Amino acid sequence: MTLPSHAQFVVIGGGIIGCSTAYHLARDHKADVIVLEQGKVTSGSTWHAAGLVGQLRSSASITQVLKYSVELYKRLEAETGLATGWKMTGCLRLATNQDRWTEYRRLATTARSFGMEMELVSPAEVKRMWPLMEVGDLVGASWLPTDGQASPSDITQSLAKGARMAGARFFEGVRVTGFEMEGSRIVAVKTTAGTVRCETVVNCAGQWARQVGAMAGINVPLQPVKHQYIVTERIEGLASDAPTLRDPDRFTYFKEEVGGLVMGGYERNPIAWTTGDVPDDFQFRLFDDDWEHFEQHLTQAIARVPALETTGVRQMINGPESFTPDGNFILGVAPECSNMFVGAGFNAFGIASGGGAGWVLAAWAATGEAPMDLWVVDIRRFAQMHRDRDWVKERTLEAYGKHYTIVFPHEEYTSGRNRIVSPLYERLKAHGAVFGSKLGWERPNWFAPEGVVPEDRYSMGRQNWFGPVGEEHRLVREKVGLFDQSSFAKYELSGADAVTALGWIGANSVDKPVGRLTYTQMLNSRGGIECDLTVARIAEDRFYIVTGTGFRTHDFAWIRDHVPAGLDATLTDVTEQFGTLSLMGPLARDVLAAVTSADVSNAAFPFGHVRILPIAGAEVRALRVTYVGELGWELHIPLGKTGEVFDALMAAGAPHGLKPVGYRALEALRLEKGYRAWGSDITPNDTPLEAGLGWAVKLKKETPFMGRAALEAASNKPQKKVLATFTTEREDVVLLGRETILRDGQFAGYLTSGGYGYTIGRPIGLGYLRKPDGISDEWVRSGRYELVVAGETVAAQLTLEPLYDPSSARVKS
Repeated sequence: MTLPSHAQFVVIGGGIIGCSTAYHLARDHKADVIVLEQGKVTSGSTWHAAGLVGQLRSSASITQVLKYSVELYKRLEAETGLATGWKMTGCLRLATNQDRWTEYRRLATTARSFGMEMELVSPAEVKRMWPLMEVGDLVGASWLPTDGQASPSDITQSLAKGARMAGARFFEGVRVTGFEMEGSRIVAVKTTAGTVRCETVVNCAGQWARQVGAMAGINVPLQPVKHQYIVTERIEGLASDAPTLRDPDRFTYFKEEVGGLVMGGYERNPIAWTTGDVPDDFQFRLFDDDWEHFEQHLTQAIARVPALETTGVRQMINGPESFTPDGNFILGVAPECSNMFVGAGFNAFGIASGGGAGWVLAAWAATGEAPMDLWVVDIRRFAQMHRDRDWVKERTLEAYGKHYTIVFPHEEYTSGRNRIVSPLYERLKAHGAVFGSKLGWERPNWFAPEGVVPEDRYSMGRQNWFGPVGEEHRLVREKVGLFDQSSFAKYELSGADAVTALGWIGANSVDKPVGRLTYTQMLNSRGGIECDLTVARIAEDRFYIVTGTGFRTHDFAWIRDHVPAGLDATLTDVTEQFGTLSLMGPLARDVLAAVTSADVSNAAFPFGHVRILPIAGAEVRALRVTYVGELGWELHIPLGKTGEVFDALMAAGAPHGLKPVGYRALEALRLEKGYRAWGSDITPNDTPLEAGLGWAVKLKKETPFMGRAALEAASNKPQKKVLATFTTEREDVVLLGRETILRDGQFAGYLTSGGYGYTIGRPIGLGYLRKPDGISDEWVRSGRYELVVAGETVAAQLTLEPLYDPSSARVKS
C-alpha cells in the first residue's frame, strides 16, 4: 500500500460520517478524495451503534439533513449492490404524562411545519401496533411512519463502496500523526505510511476527532460516554416490522432485530470515559458489561415489555459514543484553521445523521460555504471555554442525561455555571436576578420582586416569571430600564484598508464619517444572512463591531476569513475589555444627562451615532441605538469601571424609577417592535429582501459586496417568502416558534420565534409566509390566518408593520 503524494481532499476516519463525506465529495463534486482509517472501516464506534434512524429535530435544516439520510438509505443498495439493512418501520414515542403529551403535540406541529406527517395516537392504537407492550400508563404516543432502522456496518460499507465507485481511495491501517502547516492552513497530512500534501482536510475521526484536531491547534469539544444496550433472544409474537420504540419517560428505546429486541437507554447518571486521549488501538473493542449500571434500564424495559422478563440476553454492547456539551453534533470549518472541516460528536445519532451530514459537509468543504443554515451544529458555536476538558465533560454528561427528559421551554443547564460573570454579577444578584447562561456568561434573564423566590419553575404553559417580566417590560416602555449586556461580542477592525474590507463583507455602507453607526448584515454567496451586527466608525482607520454573545466565534471567523487578500485590515477580539450597559426607555436621556458633562441632546448626539462620554471617571463609548423600540444608548465601558458606571446610573435614575431589566423582557420588547434575531428570524437561508431588511442593503450604490449578485437576481423575481408578524386573538396561547402558519386553511409557513407582547397584551410570533410561485402584497393582505399551536388551530392576525411603534419623538429625538 502506497499513499499518493497529493490529494485534493483527505478525509480522516472510516466510520459512517467519513464514508458518507467521501461518497458525496467523489460523487457530487467529482473531487480527488482519499480516506485514511487507522484501523478498519467502521472499527471505531460505528460498528457497535444501535442503528435507530429518526428524522425530526427542532431545526428545519437539520430535519432536512436527516430526511436526506432516509432517502439515501432507501436507494443506496440499488446503487452499490451492498445491503444496508434499511427498514422503514416507523417510530412510536410514548407519553405517560400531560407535560410529555403537550411536548408531543408541539412536536407534531413542528413536524408538519417541516413537511413531515407525525400523528398522535391513542393507547389502544399503540397496543394494536405493538401488542407485546404494556400500555396501561400511557396518555398516548406520537407516530412518525417514515422513521426506521439500519445496519450501521452494512450501511457504512455500502457508502464506502459507493465512494470507491466514484473514484475515492481508501487506506486502512494508516494513522494520522500530525500536519504540516503554513500559517493557519494545513498543507500536508503526516501519517504512519508517509506524508500526503492536500488542499483540504476533513476530520471525521469520531471519538479521536478531538485529538486529531489538536494536532492542528483545533478544538473539537466532545466527550466519549459509555453507552450500553442489549440484544435479546427471539421473542414470540414480535413482528419483524415492529416500529422502533422510544419510551423517554422510562429513559429507554427498543428496536426489533432478528426476532428479538435491541434495548438501551439514556440514564440520568451517565458514565464518562476518558477526558484524555482515546487510545489509538481502541478498535472493534468494548468495555466490560456493567449490569449494575444497566439495571435501571432493564427494570423499566420489563415494565414496558413484560416478555423481557423471561427472555434471554444474547449480548450486551457497552461502547463509547461521542457526545457534545449541547447535544448537537459538530460540523463545519474550524475557526482556527481555514482548511480543516469537522464532522464529529454525533451524540449516538451518527447513523440517523450520517447520510445527510456527509452530504452537507462535502458541499461545505468543496465550496467553502455551508449549503444551508447549519448554525445549530456549526463548530463555530463554541468558544475558548470549550477547550476546558473538565468543563466539557461536566456539561456533556448533563446534556446526555437530558436526552430523554421533557424539553421545557426556556430551560437552562445547571452544570458548569458561573464560568464567566460580568463585574455586576453580585450587584444584580442583590436585585433578585435569575441568571441564565450564554456561551459561559451568566446573564440576568429576569428579576424576582421582593417576596418571590428567584428561580425558574418550568412548565409547558406560562412560567413563574411571566408577571415579573411584564413589569420589567412596562418599565422600559413607560420610564427607563438598565440591561447588563456585557456578554456582547466586541471586535475592532483596524488598518488603512479597514473601510474597504468592511465595504466588501458588509451589505450596508460603512463608509461614513467618524462617529457614525451602521446596522448591517454580512451575506453569503446566496444572499443569505451570515452575520447581523452594528459597526461604529471610531477613527478613519478603525471600526468597533458589536454582535450577539453566542455568535462570538462564528462572526469573528466569518469577518476574518472574508477580508480580501492583500488588504491592511486586522481584526481583534476586545470582548473582555468592555462591559456593556444598555440604558433604554423614554426617560433614558434624563438619566444619562445626570451622569455626564457631555451634551446628550438629540442635536448633539443623534440616533445612529457614537460618542465618547465621561461617566463616573470612565471614558465610555456610547452608541445611540435601540433593540427595544425606545430611546436608548449602549454604553461600552472599560471593564474595570463597569460597576462604578452602573452605580452612578442607578443613583441618577432612582427618581425616575430606574431598575435593572433582564433578557426575557428584552425578547418581548423586540418582538413588539418586529426586530429580527439572527439564528431564528434571520439565518443563512434568508436574504435581507425576504426578511424586510432591504433598507439596510446598498443595492442602489454601485459598490460591489459579497452576496450582491444573488440579491440583484432575487430582486428581479417574485419573492417566495416574506417575514411577517402574527398575533393571536386568544391571549392565553404560548408561542415558542415553529408553530404552523395557515392561510385560508392551507399550510403557508411556520413561526421562527414567539413570545408575548405586554404592551399590546397578546402573544406574538414572527415567521415567513411561503409561496413557491411568488408572493404579492395583495395575496399576503387578503388571506385569513391561523396558527397551529400544540395541535390546536387558533385565529391569528398578520401585519407587515411593527406592532408597537412609538412616536418618532420618543425614538429618534
